[in-house]
Amino acid sequence: MDKLLEFREAVLGYGGRAILPPINFDILKGDFTGVVGPNGAGKTTFLRAVLSLIKPISGKIVRKSGIRFGYVPQKETINEMYPVSAKDIVMMSRFPMSGAILPPGKKDREAVAKALEMVKITDIANKRYGDMSGGQKQRTLIARALAPEPDVLILDEPTNGMDILAEKTMVDLVENLNRENGITVIMVTHILNLVANRAGRLLLLNNHVKSGTTQELLSTESLTETYKGNISVIEGPDGKKYISAV
Repeated sequence: MDKLLEFREAVLGYGGRAILPPINFDILKGDFTGVVGPNGAGKTTFLRAVLSLIKPISGKIVRKSGIRFGYVPQKETINEMYPVSAKDIVMMSRFPMSGAILPPGKKDREAVAKALEMVKITDIANKRYGDMSGGQKQRTLIARALAPEPDVLILDEPTNGMDILAEKTMVDLVENLNRENGITVIMVTHILNLVANRAGRLLLLNNHVKSGTTQELLSTESLTETYKGNISVIEGPDGKKYISAV
């Protein structure tokens, strides 16, 4: 198993005050990991630790040497009045590698074209960002995260503000990136049903931590403990599991 990240008794928090108890969890190459919990559960704290923005209070986080992350934040502010296209925005992520002063090289252009193709927006590569739909904008931002060819793609609540159809389309895209393109994914969401039948592994947070395979954790007992309320897990005729509050 190729371990990209290892949490070893890692206690996370701020100013010496723990937000989450010790985490023991691995991110393996090719994983699709769902990080799930209600607002205020510690999901952002976990992401900050993954990205080395905070250090564990105790324990340790071991990262594979040279690991690179592609990050799609929960909220992104891009001035929509700027006449920048999808291709321009994706190319921005190549500047730290090639230098913003020098014109993009062949390798940069190829990486951008590949990223646009992976998220299926090659046809709008030259469309102005301000004229795009919400889903197109999100795909552009995912392509921007993919263009530097990261080891791990991190998405923080990527379906926020989307209607139910756009939400499904976006998660279908993320699942395809993982399964068809082999991209290692960490997806943060407060909606468990979004990742219940897609992620292979889960990290359930609610000021405590439960981790393991999705199959292990999708049980009424486990989820009731995490959400501190009565949760029902139902297996549908399609073999998928559906979660609801009782």
